[in-house]
Amino acid sequence: MKFCLVLFLSILSIYCFGQSSPNKKAQISFEKAVPLIDKLDYAGAEQVLKTAVEADPLFQNAYIVLAGVYKAEKKYTEARAAYEKAILINKAVAPAVFYGLAETEFATQDYVKAKQHFEEFLAQDASSDRAKKAKKYVFDCDFASTAIKKPVKYSPTNLGEGVNTADAEYFPALTADGETLVFTRQMNGNEDFWTSQLKNNKWDVALPLSSKINTTRYNEGAQTISPDGKYLFFTGCNRPDGLGRCDIYVSHREGKDWGEPYNIGKPVNSEYWESQPAISPDGRTLYFISNRPGGSGGYDIWKSTITDDAKWGPAVNLGPDINTIYDENTPFLHADGKTLYFSSDGWPGFGNKDIFYSRMDNDGKWQKPVNIGYPINSFEDESGLVVSADGNFGLFSSNLKGGFGLQDIYSFGIPESAKPLKVSYVKGIVRDKDTKKTIESNVQVVDLKTNKTVFDDYTDPETGQFLAVMPMGSDYLFNVNAEGYMFYSENFELKTGDINKPYQIEVYIEKIKQGGNVTLRNIFFDTNKFNLLPASIRELDLLIDFLHQNETVQIEIQGHTDNIGDDKLNEKLSFNRANAVYEYLVKNSIDAKRLTFKGFGASKPIADNKTELGRKNNRRTSFVITKV
Repeated sequence: MKFCLVLFLSILSIYCFGQSSPNKKAQISFEKAVPLIDKLDYAGAEQVLKTAVEADPLFQNAYIVLAGVYKAEKKYTEARAAYEKAILINKAVAPAVFYGLAETEFATQDYVKAKQHFEEFLAQDASSDRAKKAKKYVFDCDFASTAIKKPVKYSPTNLGEGVNTADAEYFPALTADGETLVFTRQMNGNEDFWTSQLKNNKWDVALPLSSKINTTRYNEGAQTISPDGKYLFFTGCNRPDGLGRCDIYVSHREGKDWGEPYNIGKPVNSEYWESQPAISPDGRTLYFISNRPGGSGGYDIWKSTITDDAKWGPAVNLGPDINTIYDENTPFLHADGKTLYFSSDGWPGFGNKDIFYSRMDNDGKWQKPVNIGYPINSFEDESGLVVSADGNFGLFSSNLKGGFGLQDIYSFGIPESAKPLKVSYVKGIVRDKDTKKTIESNVQVVDLKTNKTVFDDYTDPETGQFLAVMPMGSDYLFNVNAEGYMFYSENFELKTGDINKPYQIEVYIEKIKQGGNVTLRNIFFDTNKFNLLPASIRELDLLIDFLHQNETVQIEIQGHTDNIGDDKLNEKLSFNRANAVYEYLVKNSIDAKRLTFKGFGASKPIADNKTELGRKNNRRTSFVITKV
């Protein structure tokens, strides 16, 4: 703000600072204002300038500078009145005065007059940097005059004293289960990460995140946390290992603490400015802000996706569907993987930076951004929005009245039209079946509709915990495997469901041993048929991997049915289905000598055939280890 106001004064000085007031008291008071403004003492400057215009009601320069001070204090009604008084004294003023008047009219929601005065400014100055913004404001006037008539419900709630203090808190980040908050706090000019846990619907007293990440020498901020809370991407500036002024770093949670962060390097980072990372729910695509060449404007949203060799791929600009010739910042990709929230001063809005959202269509193309609406967006800068996994509320930082100090973190309900797609998640712990001890294991979740992996990571080595997000509207393969253990197979149907009822499970896997039995929950056939459906392939490939990793293991593939229909036909159907699995394994390099197969029909139920759920569980394919 200091730079903006000093620049504003320097522009006006060419035209008007030479015109002093004949009133000595007014002139002395006016001259006192300049050093006060330079010290950012706007309240002091306001008082001496008010003294100046009281002493000389025709002191045009004092009104103009007073208007600028009011703007710096965000007193837009008073600023507008001061500009109007200056122009009333003499309309022959610098074009910048009309620009300032138009901004204050825009800020006070008089869009008709604001448009008129922006156009009057452009008639005198059509080529300066300010003219570029004025042209944008003209379009904003048309947008805002209509959009403000359709306000959205907005009732921000302070997160409370557990999170907010007299210092500044901002850049909130939230795990998918909504239980862990990580945010930036600035104390004595130093930015560090703090974290708070949700207990009994109240945020607990925040603690420093980790001494391995927080430093006293550098600032840490503008972070994103993976939905499972295990990876923290953040911005670090002016560090010895930096490639540019600001780079993106990552740290992996290791038990109760975090690992040493490291610079993720090229091609994400460059000699330019990279900041404000946002990780996709599957952990494979990183969105971030950069001012590198090849973009649409000053600061654009870019992305990089992990390649098959586990390296970050080329940085790709999101293009004109998202980026403008102005600035975009603070991207946040929701856990649904298809709704992007970000801030921009390029798309039609209510002035300065507004929050927008865009949805990805089925072809992977971002749709035209939509302004989230008034009064969430206003004449001030709005940015840094994150949205809970259930889509019901957002978190942001602001210095609203009644806060604890400087910027505080608030929550508010997301308007229905701006809510993301529904998601659920599976959260659990993996244990050894015999010892009940937690074990480190690999967890995979695959969308069976698209055949895309939505989660592939290891459980926490100390706690055995995991959390995987699953967008609604599909079926998911869920697999857990660990070296020396049988693998675990489950299937989640999320065609209908409720985010308020996520899956919370304890997975017990047993060590490889003769007689060990695994039900393959993701082997599918059409009713009364034995041709493998395409959705079965991922599960079968996991079984192939298991057999390759355990080359001495031999198995019997078993087919089972419910008790509906003729027993002999059921036995034949189950036999043919087991044979279909056998043939697939043999065709894919598994030695037939390691395999046998058998159909049991309805003779070995694992559930009550009196219910549809029980019959569904009985219709299954499994395998038993016959030799280790």
